Amino acid sequence: MGSLRIVFMGTPAFAAVALKALVDAGHDVIAVYSQPPRPGGRRGLELQKLPVHALAEELGIAVRTPVSLKNADEAAAFAALQADVAVVAAYGLILPKAVLDAPRYGCLNIHASLLPRWRGAAPIQRAIMAGDARTGVTIMQMEAGLDTGPMLLKEELPIAADLNAGALHDALAETGAGLIVQALDQLPGLTPVPQPVEGVTYAAKITKEECRIDWRRSAAELDRHIRGLSPAPAAFSEINGERLTILAADLTPGSGAPGTVIDDRLTVACGEGALRPTLVKRAGKRAMSAEEMLRGFAVPKGTQFS
Repeated sequence: MGSLRIVFMGTPAFAAVALKALVDAGHDVIAVYSQPPRPGGRRGLELQKLPVHALAEELGIAVRTPVSLKNADEAAAFAALQADVAVVAAYGLILPKAVLDAPRYGCLNIHASLLPRWRGAAPIQRAIMAGDARTGVTIMQMEAGLDTGPMLLKEELPIAADLNAGALHDALAETGAGLIVQALDQLPGLTPVPQPVEGVTYAAKITKEECRIDWRRSAAELDRHIRGLSPAPAAFSEINGERLTILAADLTPGSGAPGTVIDDRLTVACGEGALRPTLVKRAGKRAMSAEEMLRGFAVPKGTQFS
């Protein structure tokens, strides 16, 4: 299909990659919807435009940032755009039925998992934390349920044993961008396939408390936990009364009481096996190698993580 009138709805960097791909492919993106600017900057006082918003302005595309789409005026304003299709990627707002039904070909979602596994907010992190060997991107037609709509295209990616969420995010963003361009080229000839009833899992939003490391778990589990939360929101523990964020770690032989440092290289005993943090960040400091940190912040053998 030739150029389409597209409304793009997305907020973070994952979605910005797809927006750029649609524009580069020659599609007419007539409007962008994104979450409103949020406090940021060094002191957290300046309102900062989120990645999709900033990119859309660079590209000269009109941006709308409603806090909700549920009122009749917002739905009418959306319908008035007379879009052929809406493309949605990590937007962050519920789309009511009036919005879902307005574009000629409906609303297509770029979802970072192989549906029906990992419906919901944090599919990239959950796939790594669960030890999945593979994940991917699904292009689906949106309906009222949470990521329940019929599927149009899928593409699979392996999850390497050393991959963290940041690297997987970037790979899936590129895959999703290519896949949505492919899907739009084939509209309306794609056949929607209902999601299987079996294999449904939910990728709940990551909570702050969930980022705390429980050293009673096995080293293999904690390796996945750390990689699944790196670089953000990031796993952490406390040592000598100070929070230490652990961004990367190596599985290593060793044993001891869980949470105990068992050598002079910051190796920590887990419920089973041991982990040696390799990239860490102290509160208020930049990320650095564990080796560099230990030169200025002694953590002797026998020290206990909380």
